[in-house]
Amino acid sequence: MSYQEIIHNQRRFFDTNTTKDISFRIRELKRLKSSIQKNEDLLYSAIFNDFKKSSYETYVSELSIIYHEIEFSISKIKKWSKRKKVWTSLTNLPAKSYIIPEPYGTVLVIGAWNYPYQLSLVPAIAAISAGCTVVLKPSEIPLKSSAAMAKIINQNFSPDFFKVIEGGVQETTALLKIKFDKIFFTGSTQVGKIIYQAAAKQLTPVILEMGGKSPAIITQDVHIDMTAKRLVWAKFLNTGQTCIAPDYVMVAASIQDQLLSAIKKQIEIADYKIENQNYTQIINQKNFDRLKGYIDPDKVFIGGECNEIERTITPTVLKDVTLSDPVMQDEIFGPILPVISFNSIDQAIADIKTLSKPLSCYIFTKNKSIKNRILTEISFGGGAINDAVMHFIEQGLPFGGIGDSGIGNYHGKAGFEAFSHHKSILQKSFLVELNLKYAPYTRSKLKWLKRL
Repeated sequence: MSYQEIIHNQRRFFDTNTTKDISFRIRELKRLKSSIQKNEDLLYSAIFNDFKKSSYETYVSELSIIYHEIEFSISKIKKWSKRKKVWTSLTNLPAKSYIIPEPYGTVLVIGAWNYPYQLSLVPAIAAISAGCTVVLKPSEIPLKSSAAMAKIINQNFSPDFFKVIEGGVQETTALLKIKFDKIFFTGSTQVGKIIYQAAAKQLTPVILEMGGKSPAIITQDVHIDMTAKRLVWAKFLNTGQTCIAPDYVMVAASIQDQLLSAIKKQIEIADYKIENQNYTQIINQKNFDRLKGYIDPDKVFIGGECNEIERTITPTVLKDVTLSDPVMQDEIFGPILPVISFNSIDQAIADIKTLSKPLSCYIFTKNKSIKNRILTEISFGGGAINDAVMHFIEQGLPFGGIGDSGIGNYHGKAGFEAFSHHKSILQKSFLVELNLKYAPYTRSKLKWLKRL
């Protein structure tokens, strides 16, 4: 069956209004959760085959998030789908005004490779919750993970409602030539621009979840050991292949050496190795070579060991880094943490603002004034105070970027709204009608209009 036929059949199914039934959406979400649970072993095996990600880390950073998103959506769909009453102006009385959430229609979700399950399925869950039909195109880079998702979904769902299409650039390009009602993309800014251009030709709205150089700003008054512990976990989770990982550290010069020592201690305690179920391979040779090129031997504080056969790089911290260094020119997306010192918060803020708006920002401080200043002056998608990455799991916090790091957001209610059009309705009564808007137009009517 051609892509055009698949999308046509999904549109035809959507037009039956079946997906607008809340009970249908809940039933399909339960089916998705059950299908994943029954095939957890397949998913664990596939992702380990792709980049040696352990079952433990896969559950923590992928499946648990998917399950939680499904359960949260099931519990809230009825509330989210209700009409919302809003105020009606005096001019239109007697009348009432309300907003009706309605699904966009047939949508395309393009997943990312670094968390192949949750970055594909969480947006799909949002689309199903909103009442859309879904075409999912997982990243082709983790080949086994993509195949596992395709097998689970295509065997358990009607293609008229939810269909996985595998493939690479050629298949994605072909899909983008077809008209969708909305496109959701997770990936690099470079590819995001291509998606945006293709969508513009069809006047298709998009959500783009991309990345950027997310800073961690650390002032001199922090709890250094706790800061290092949280920072190390967030940076080296999934071997740094996380779009919201702290990309670099800006630390007060007075505590730089203490922080570096604490980071080294935490790396040693964690003992990052694939066999310890807390480390993964770099996804492919291309990325391995790119990351290896960022490591300046003269600036290595710890790590820097590259194993080309196993495609691993030990947790690496670079010190005395400047904004002009190669490692600061693009998002790192790997287990390399540059550390830059600052003498004043003015300097730190000014330096960060020379870079593109990041997806995340992490502020480690006890100083309320500095915290509020950074929150006010630096534009970023979202973040955390005295922690990193953990804001991602909060359903009440919309997740998304700004500028080069993204357009739109999702998670929880924000995901439901991302795939919903909000239809505005004014409902009037036949009882009364003011004649002010009707001809003939007189001075007296104009006076009353101005008063109203």
